[in-house]
Amino acid sequence: MSDIIHVLNGPNLNLLGTREPAIYGAATLADVEVLCRETASRHGLELVFHQTNHEGVLVDLIQAAAGAVGIVLNAGAYTHTSVALRDAIAAVGVPTVEVHLSNVFAREAFRHHSFLSPVVRGVICGFGPQSYALGIAALATDRQARA
Repeated sequence: MSDIIHVLNGPNLNLLGTREPAIYGAATLADVEVLCRETASRHGLELVFHQTNHEGVLVDLIQAAAGAVGIVLNAGAYTHTSVALRDAIAAVGVPTVEVHLSNVFAREAFRHHSFLSPVVRGVICGFGPQSYALGIAALATDRQARA
C-alpha cells in the first residue's frame, strides 16, 4: 500500500468561495486543498488532489487511486445520481470517505439519498472544509488500525 491519499472533487466545486456562500462558505477550492495537504502531511501521507465537472473523468480518477491509502470524495451532485461512481468505488476496493461541505440532510429531499454511501467506509457532512480534514484523519486512523 502506498502512502498516498486521493482527494477527489466533483462538479461545481471549482466555484467554491463564490457559489452560494451562505450554504458552502467563503473558502475556495484552493483553500480546501491547502487544508487537505496540511492534514495529510500531519499523518505522514502524500496527497493527490483533483476536481472535475465530468462524471467519466471522476470514474477514471477513482480507478487511478487503486492501491492508495484511501479516497476522500466530494462527488457533489453526482452523489445523488451516479451509479457509475458507486460501481467504480466498489470495483477499486480502496477505503473511501464520502464528504459534503453542507449538511445534506438539512437540505432538499433529493439530497438525502446517496448512491455512494452503501459502498464507502463512512460519510462526513456539514462541517464545511473540515469535513475533508476529518475524512483524511479517519482514513489515516483506519490505516493504522489495519497495520
